[in-house]
Amino acid sequence: MSFMYNPFPFDDPRPVNRPELSEKTVKSIISGGNQNVVKKFVATLADRAAKEGVVVALDGYTTANWTVFVNLIARECCLLGLGFEAIDANAATLKSGKEIDAIIDPLLIWDTKIDPTLLYGKVYKGGYQGLMDEARTEAFKKAVPASRQAGKISVVYGYGSLIPELRELYDVKVFFDLTPMKSMLRIRRGEYSNLGKERPGIINRTIRRCYYCDFECAVRNRHELWENNVPDWYVLDNDPQNLQLMPFGTFSDICAQLVKYPFRAKPCYLEGVWGGSYMKKLRNLPDEMRNAAWVFDFIPMEVSVVVEAGDEKLDINYCSFVHKEGVNLMGEDCVKKFEGYFPIRFNWDDSYHSTGNMSIQCHSGGEYNVKNYNEFGRQDESYYVVVTGHDAKTFIGFRDDADIPQFFRDIEAADTEHKPCDYMKYVSYEESKPGLQVMLPAGTIHSSGRNQVILEIGSLTIGSYTYKMYDYLRLDFDGKQRPIHTRLGEENVRQDRRYSVIHDPESPEYIVQKPRLAASGEGWEEYILGENPQVYFSLRRLEFEKKCEQDTGGKLFHVLTLVDGDAVRVRSVRHPERYFDLQFMDIVCVPADMGRYVIENLGREPVMVHKTCLREGYQNDPR
Repeated sequence: MSFMYNPFPFDDPRPVNRPELSEKTVKSIISGGNQNVVKKFVATLADRAAKEGVVVALDGYTTANWTVFVNLIARECCLLGLGFEAIDANAATLKSGKEIDAIIDPLLIWDTKIDPTLLYGKVYKGGYQGLMDEARTEAFKKAVPASRQAGKISVVYGYGSLIPELRELYDVKVFFDLTPMKSMLRIRRGEYSNLGKERPGIINRTIRRCYYCDFECAVRNRHELWENNVPDWYVLDNDPQNLQLMPFGTFSDICAQLVKYPFRAKPCYLEGVWGGSYMKKLRNLPDEMRNAAWVFDFIPMEVSVVVEAGDEKLDINYCSFVHKEGVNLMGEDCVKKFEGYFPIRFNWDDSYHSTGNMSIQCHSGGEYNVKNYNEFGRQDESYYVVVTGHDAKTFIGFRDDADIPQFFRDIEAADTEHKPCDYMKYVSYEESKPGLQVMLPAGTIHSSGRNQVILEIGSLTIGSYTYKMYDYLRLDFDGKQRPIHTRLGEENVRQDRRYSVIHDPESPEYIVQKPRLAASGEGWEEYILGENPQVYFSLRRLEFEKKCEQDTGGKLFHVLTLVDGDAVRVRSVRHPERYFDLQFMDIVCVPADMGRYVIENLGREPVMVHKTCLREGYQNDPR
């Protein structure tokens, strides 16, 4: 399921990227209110429309809102003495709701004994094309050209209206984009109905349907459009009352400039039933937030990048940027290996001053995810401890003396009979202190204990296959006991990962490793904190007082997190004007194409920077 099930509606104002943009690029951005936007847009069409007619197509990411844009085009046509027609492409081409249900519902899990909250299913791979009625689509292909008449603008709108089979019908192609957070908030507010649905349904089922169908169709459609530079215009639709319109070439140039810099994503904040006090205070989050139990600082499918362009702040879906500048950002091998997706995710788990631990859980492996969910691959994770309070623990692996069959019986009783489980008899732990790094390959039982803040780093997992095996009989915000996934957990947990095994340097399951020096230079050292053939990324730490030089080699991106110290500047060696300043616990991505760069300490005390990159040989990882 989507990680960002319930984001808090807060736009963090700090993470702003300021690449140098040309005056031409900045001036080509049209904003200043929707009437002004549409007036200037229609002005580019008016002469052609008067002579021969124009057909405009509006496509977009899930929850895109075309209503105001279409209405204002109609008004502007009236003022200019032009005819107008609006055509709903989805109403004209899609199969009936029952027919779409018959395609998608069998892909979803409906057995609450397996999936108590009905979150999971198989990803639908048929695209918008597979949801279209053949006869109706053929009629649509004839109707659209017939609507083109001199003195008239016809507007076709709908998801998938720009797929290859339809795009030759149009003269002008427009794509409406928005951030994942804004999209999810619209869904939760009841502003979106799933493809084929007339009205929104039960919220968790609407979101699940979005993940396994609607989002998948939208992302793949957008990726193909970008690859072939199809749109003429790009619209940021984060605020339907204040659209930002630009030529697609302008959007492309903004992405091309941004990828030349170290950059930071805009985080999303989520409340939870534990902790969250440390990050709320550190980031100066709104008082009305209960807490910030999770901070999605750099989860590719959930975040955005804010770019300053003159007086405008452009909040761009991160995946839109990745699909535009993938090779320069990640390197060609990485783009091929991960099919254009950014392959690592980063978030903060905050259980500081909490009354309890995060749930004891595990994640599924690649073969299981492909077979059962039609997903990309396995879900690996890792924890790096940054902040701790008294008695903080990080749970990982089974104890050597654990009676695992009894553990399964105990967690089943906890789920069905509400009996507490003495989990300390079964799950081993590390005494947490800042700097502890543990690796969590798929199947590893684990939990972040109370009273700490950890940097969670994980593999490319488009969804979130987290199986809660024990959650301390904890209640959710509605006073209901939080569901756990005993059956899925038992199917996926690795029983052989016990304390002595995961600490053994000679074992392939060596995942609680001691730091080892990998490289050094004048005034700096680089330590490997975690590398294992089962995980395709490498976890490292840079320690220095003044500065540390690094090099992407033009092939590998680096992700840096300031885990000890006040502030650092990450800047290009070739172009020192290209930099980004990090505060404590900020995360920045250094694009592969940057090459040599330097991290400069802006404070007086020594600093430590956590570094993540793809490990050597990742291309051969089986996923």
